[in-house]
Parts: sequence; C-alpha cells; structure tokens
Amino acid sequence: MKILLLHGPNLNMLGRREPDVYGRTTLAEINVAVRERAVAAGAELLAFQSNHEGALIDVLQAEGWDAGGVIINPGAFTHYGLALRDALASLNAPIIEVHISNVYRREPFRHTSVIAPVATGQIAGLGWRGYLLALDWLLSSVEH
Repeated sequence: MKILLLHGPNLNMLGRREPDVYGRTTLAEINVAVRERAVAAGAELLAFQSNHEGALIDVLQAEGWDAGGVIINPGAFTHYGLALRDALASLNAPIIEVHISNVYRREPFRHTSVIAPVATGQIAGLGWRGYLLALDWLLSSVEH
C-alpha cells in the first residue's frame, strides 16, 4: 500500500517557525517517524512538501490514483486552496487532513477548511503525532 504524505506552505520551517505553536520537531523528523512506522507495517510512504499549490496538485495527479491513502497538512491552503481541494476530491483514496495546532482555538480565519468536506477525517491540535495517528488509522482501516 502506498500512502502520500503531503505538506503545504511553510511546513518546511517546522522546528524554527513559531515553536510555541508548532513545536520544535522538524519536517524531516516528522517524515522519518511516519516513514518508519509505514515501512514497519509493510506500506510505502511518499512524502512531499511545497509552498506552491500547483506542485502539490501535480503530486496528487501523478501518484494519487494508486495510493491507498493521503495524509495532508495543507497549511494555509486549508482556507482557500480550491484547486487543491478539487484534486483531492478526484481521488478514491481516503484523505486525512492533519493540523499540528488546534486551528479552532486560533484566529477565526483558521476555523474554515475547504479541504474538510472532501476529507475522510481531520486531526487537529495533537502536535506532530497527529501524522502518526492519521497513518495508524489508514493502516487499520484500508485493506492492503
């Protein structure tokens, strides 16, 4: 089973960017932790980050058709990334939207997700471990 792990804008700055909100764990450390768990379960993980919506869409179009699941932290695209939303909606795979911080306890503009209506589920506010929880759910819920 192939799982896509996609990270949107500014997530490449994890560990340095607002550590009081996002913690000190880097994106590379997150990818390693998720990949190790996926491989241990017999799954393949393709991790990708971009600050550009089109690049994320390109990966979804190239890799998403045969993916068993998608884990995505769309970053700011959560609130206005309609093209990204449409690319996700075209897939048959389950989609888990992940946010490191609890977006519902933050600024009001963060409370609306254009991705949520096409996602299978959402994990917010559990730190970087939300990615592991998303992976665990995919691995236990999707037939290999």
